[in-house]
Amino acid sequence: MGVAFALTATFMVVEFAGGLFAQSLALIADAGHMLTDSAALALAWAATRIAARPADQRRSFGYQRLRVLAAFVNGCALLFIVAWIGFEALQRLVTPVPVKANAMLWIGSIGLTVNLLVFALLRRGDEHDMNIAAASLHVLGDLLGSVAAIIAAVVILWTGWLPVDPLLSLLVCILIVRSALALVRRSAHILMEGSPDWLDVSEMRNTLVEHVPAIRDVHHVHAWLVGPQQTLLTMHAVVSPDANQSAVLKETHLVLAERFGITHATIQVEMEGCSDESGASKPCS
Repeated sequence: MGVAFALTATFMVVEFAGGLFAQSLALIADAGHMLTDSAALALAWAATRIAARPADQRRSFGYQRLRVLAAFVNGCALLFIVAWIGFEALQRLVTPVPVKANAMLWIGSIGLTVNLLVFALLRRGDEHDMNIAAASLHVLGDLLGSVAAIIAAVVILWTGWLPVDPLLSLLVCILIVRSALALVRRSAHILMEGSPDWLDVSEMRNTLVEHVPAIRDVHHVHAWLVGPQQTLLTMHAVVSPDANQSAVLKETHLVLAERFGITHATIQVEMEGCSDESGASKPCS
């Protein structure tokens, strides 16, 4: 990720200068996108390193949530850049600007090579890591931008049709925005302590009742993600009066780990209904 940041930041300066020289919106927009990509890669690199730190007294869950926060910030930045490119492209459709297609073609080709290399580097990482996915999405946007710049340059050289430059920029925006929105929604869901998408609480409740005979009911289930993959769960389990509580806890943890991949669960065992905050015993619902 550090190498990807260095390559992206270096070529960003080159592409921006080339875009000004060629007067190409596709190149300038891609350079602006690469600026956010450089920041995104730097943020993702820092977040990954900090997230590796062990838990301490102030942060008992560790620093995994920082990776999710970095993904959320990167997704929002990507949406902002897409909106800016779209606005500029609409302006150029109304008032076309002459571009230097030869310079645009050369710079776009170099940019495509750099972006392919950076994308290949990131693909070697964990494909399920939301932080790397966010950085990869930024770089994919750059890659598509370079392809759009090359196509626009070829069309302008052959036909002189200037609107192709902003039109292809709009196409790149449309291709990126859906993935960016999905990334923002997913990271925001985790930051809001939302339940994992794959966890069906009703199915989990039925599975526990079925595989742990002593359990009569499961309620007050709360599940959330600390990081992109680490799931935490708390719940109340009503058991029969003659149940061995230690055995029930052991069996419940085993079922949660084997069936649902949850290895960190806090379980409150109750013999006669559940107690509310005032301490009064109530029937379970």
